[in-house]
Amino acid sequence: MVELPDRYNIAADLIERNLAAGRSAKTAIHSASADVTYGDLHLLTCGAARALLHLGVRREERVLLAGYDGPGWVAFFLGAIRIGAVPVPVNPLLQRSEDYDHYIEDSLARVVIVDANTAEKLQPAAARAQHRPEVLRSDELAKGDEIAPAPTRRDDMAFWLYSSGSTGKPKAVVHLQHDIPYTCVTYAEQVLGITEKDTTFSTTGLFHAYGFGNNLTFPYWVGATTVLHAGRHSPATVLETIEKRRPTLFFSAPTLYNAILNFEGAKSRDLSSIRHCVAAAEALPAEVWRRWKDAFGLTILDGVGSTEMLHIYCSNRLNDLKPGSSGKPVPGYELKILDDEGKPVAKGDAGDLYVKGDSALALYWAQHEKSKRSILGDWFFTGDRYRVDEDGFYWYEGRSDDMIKVSGLWVSPIEIESALLEHPAVAESAVVGISIDGFTRIKAFVIAKQDAVKGDELVEELQEHCKSRLQRFQYPHLIEFVPELPKTVTGKIQRYKLREKEAAPA
Repeated sequence: MVELPDRYNIAADLIERNLAAGRSAKTAIHSASADVTYGDLHLLTCGAARALLHLGVRREERVLLAGYDGPGWVAFFLGAIRIGAVPVPVNPLLQRSEDYDHYIEDSLARVVIVDANTAEKLQPAAARAQHRPEVLRSDELAKGDEIAPAPTRRDDMAFWLYSSGSTGKPKAVVHLQHDIPYTCVTYAEQVLGITEKDTTFSTTGLFHAYGFGNNLTFPYWVGATTVLHAGRHSPATVLETIEKRRPTLFFSAPTLYNAILNFEGAKSRDLSSIRHCVAAAEALPAEVWRRWKDAFGLTILDGVGSTEMLHIYCSNRLNDLKPGSSGKPVPGYELKILDDEGKPVAKGDAGDLYVKGDSALALYWAQHEKSKRSILGDWFFTGDRYRVDEDGFYWYEGRSDDMIKVSGLWVSPIEIESALLEHPAVAESAVVGISIDGFTRIKAFVIAKQDAVKGDELVEELQEHCKSRLQRFQYPHLIEFVPELPKTVTGKIQRYKLREKEAAPA
């Protein structure tokens, strides 16, 4: 799909292709702090590279990025790769300092990049780490003189992204230098049709594979402009940003599309600059697709991707779509659906989805057994269950394991169950994901202790209890008090039976 030389540095390519095309004075980034041209971004990237070299960062050493979206974040990401180091973006919105301990220890990051929003959380975490990484501020970055890119190879390790799995413990997904170009010439060019005239705006942050492609690699590949927003998004901030910055490509998650539709006065807002809307990170309900089309006259292109494959590998197109489906394979990718014995399922039957494409991860860092189970030759086991209809459209049927995906973020039932058990009123609990109006919600089945007073008051107390110990999205939206839980003979909770119970017609 894309021919690259053996010696290849993706960070250098993303910037220098635009300088060579005469776009030095063109705006690369719109942000609240400043507009940044491609020429400015090149100098900021060189400044970041020099700052890392000054601290002694060497080739393939990790640089943890824990800041809000902005020019400094981009400069350090590209600057690290430019010198052959490995940037490792993580979620800047985690609440507690302790939430970052795993990322720092697992990555053995030599440097941690923070900003004004995250420094207070990350500095203590860095101090706790055995190897004591240095801490740098991305929002205090100065431009630097030209610095030659490291002579990395197209198959060298380039960056990591973290992905949660069935244990709930985030795992580092290792990507190579050639993975980014592959997503650019497949999905970005052939599905989106992105050009230098576009302006992209993604409500998903740069630390996430979806937002990373939408708002960094895709626009820089063709010389487009991107809009970066620091912090959380709400319907109000999204609509204001669209009206102010006039993006042509808008990327979001289904829950936020739904929230915008329910926001007072949304239908009167001006979204006329947008030519394509894209949804990913969770399945888009057909009803939300229809309501968005009715409200704004815009088509949402829903698709499925993953951190492991770097971006969307199956998608609807403007001229070939079915609302509610994940569309068809993106050019450059192959999909297959197999049963539990590894045999192809009959058309219309659900099975495990496997995907093949050259943007796939190289491995999970320090997770040898997980890598062997998931990477099967050229094929990657997605962990999703799908079926394909007679027209070749793929339909999501849920996860193959017990993980729950809410608003595009993976949630481990075990973590919530453990938090619930810390409450004095809870004897046992089991947590599953259920579908309500097409959206995934978290439901807890709780066996209360004999002296507990069951009712709405205890439900609210348990929800707040979880919120205080976990991330704000890791709490049960619904709680049902039950006398017993389905278990195996060895005492393992059978969560699938609870899901089946909820899915059964009343």
